[in-house]
Amino acid sequence: MVESVSGQRVFLRRLREEDIDERFASWFQNKELMQYYRGNPKPMSRQDLLDELLDFEIKREVFVYAIVFAESNLVIGTIKIGPVHATHRTSDLVVLLGDVGFHGKGLAVEAIIQGNNLAFTEHNVRKLHGGMYANNTASINAYVKAGWVIEGNLKDHYLAEGKPMDRVLVACFPGKDSKNQ
Repeated sequence: MVESVSGQRVFLRRLREEDIDERFASWFQNKELMQYYRGNPKPMSRQDLLDELLDFEIKREVFVYAIVFAESNLVIGTIKIGPVHATHRTSDLVVLLGDVGFHGKGLAVEAIIQGNNLAFTEHNVRKLHGGMYANNTASINAYVKAGWVIEGNLKDHYLAEGKPMDRVLVACFPGKDSKNQ
């Protein structure tokens, strides 16, 4: 299995236990980041994150990669591929640019493109899919710039602060409308 994939400004490598330090864990305490990432307001501790990573490694259905800023070798986020559905060869791909100092620089797009490649080449996925809150336009735009297409919209799927919010469905295929080949 490939341990890392390199881009221009960021590269992906398998997330390691030593990456999950207090700085990393603080991202999962940030309510603003987590409102879109987990859809669950419950903060996760460093130990929760370590336990989750171990569980993923044991089950081998979810694969987590660190997004590393190449210039400083600093972990700035994660890409999660999975769960990978073995029969249908489909998977979600979730990006978290946890270090907010790196937001708005196009780095998530680079990471998503690399994640697409990993999913298609290393994890035998034939279709990536995901969904996000309709008001999370930065995320929607990042996925579209990375070669994903908007497949649909689930009306009033989420409750955001007690109000209905649509879920925008996105997908990516190898060699079709994606930029990952």
